[in-house]
Amino acid sequence: MQPFSSHTAIAAPLLNDDINTDQIAPIMHTRSLKDDYKAMLFYRARRRDDGSENPDFVLNKPQFRNAGILVAGNNFGAGSSRESAVWSMTANDIRVIVAKSFADIYRENCLQNGVLPIVLAPHEADAFAARVVAVNGAAPFMVDLGTQRISGPGGADVAFEIAAADRMRLLEGLDDIGLTLKHMNEIANWEKRAAAEQPWLQTAQDSR
Repeated sequence: MQPFSSHTAIAAPLLNDDINTDQIAPIMHTRSLKDDYKAMLFYRARRRDDGSENPDFVLNKPQFRNAGILVAGNNFGAGSSRESAVWSMTANDIRVIVAKSFADIYRENCLQNGVLPIVLAPHEADAFAARVVAVNGAAPFMVDLGTQRISGPGGADVAFEIAAADRMRLLEGLDDIGLTLKHMNEIANWEKRAAAEQPWLQTAQDSR
């Protein structure tokens, strides 16, 4: 997993509530796109029925085509647990999502894939979204995980909270396997102790 320390990018406003994983990464296109996660992102919203681009969708607008921060509403990532809904974000270099709340599984998938999910209180989220709309892609915002602050045009820095364990995982680039490997010495010591104290377990036959 790619570590996350800070990210400077254009912020795009997609301020709807309850955006679900099927909207983010439509499963019906997985085979036809041959796992092209970049093209998969919001495919139905970005394309018309004839396959042409929808110019009204925010990520198709010239100023937001290379956005690296997404600003959303409540319950972002609801629906199924499909991890491609995060892979499609990273394929488009979106490393930060700021929302009023996240679906739990989607938030965990973000943490497993180096995407920083930031939850702001409703009044702070509304104020930050207004700044993003006002700047309209003309200047970037910077998100610093070390200081837990968002800085950029239109106002003062915005502080955000994140659990210490989640912050560490992102800073060090650790998914669940990486977290386990941090304890390899303890695991190896336990195996040695178990082998010495319960040697019969080492030669036990499979009863199947």
